[in-house]
Amino acid sequence: MLSKATIKYINSLQLKKFRQQYNKFTAEGHKIVIEVLKNAEIIPDKIFCTKEWAEDNRSLLKKYAAKVVIVTYNELKKISALQTPNHVLVVLSRFNHEPNQTIVQNDLSLVLETIQDPGNFGTILRTADWFGIQHIFCSRDCVDLYNSKVIQASMGAFLRVKVIYDDLSSIIEKNENIPVYGAMLGGQNLFKMKIAPKGLIVIGNEGKGISKKTEELLTHQIEIPSNGKTESLNAAIATAIICAVFRNS
Repeated sequence: MLSKATIKYINSLQLKKFRQQYNKFTAEGHKIVIEVLKNAEIIPDKIFCTKEWAEDNRSLLKKYAAKVVIVTYNELKKISALQTPNHVLVVLSRFNHEPNQTIVQNDLSLVLETIQDPGNFGTILRTADWFGIQHIFCSRDCVDLYNSKVIQASMGAFLRVKVIYDDLSSIIEKNENIPVYGAMLGGQNLFKMKIAPKGLIVIGNEGKGISKKTEELLTHQIEIPSNGKTESLNAAIATAIICAVFRNS
């Protein structure tokens, strides 16, 4: 039976200040937790699951026996961030990623400025993973990677893509010898321009786009041409289109 203190602790991890305080976050759902348990580099702090889920995944749980807490479905509902809990939730330590500068200098990386929507951020993570992009640099005012909605939307990509929060000027200045592409209205037609196989791709805020300060650091302004009347594309969709063009140029 889960104690009130445990329930309070797990629920507190839905707030960024407590994730930072305890250096922990939660992930839940069968697919995501299976990926966590198969990742040799990640050791769960606790695994809360129903008896049925534990029995179905006995072989994977064997080496984590001391960390498994069997709960009822009703107990899981009390600690889940989902409207419909999915039989298993894990508590993990937050990551401490450092960029691999050799990869950054010779491949594509995403740079996100003030992305606020957790669903957008999670989808961008999933997109980066799909296209083999290993680094996402974020301004410090981007939504938190460990937000439960980001984790769910990423569909496990948060385990493979390195996310680093920093001052964007500092990030770009450290990589001043590679192209910096920024997605914005009035830029060069993405489908007609010559594209390098490496560089930083800057995606701006959902409503305001790229700030003037960051715009001054771009070496190339790019635009996805429109054939309709919609004012702008969703940030995650725009990112997917840009990544597809860059990876297939």
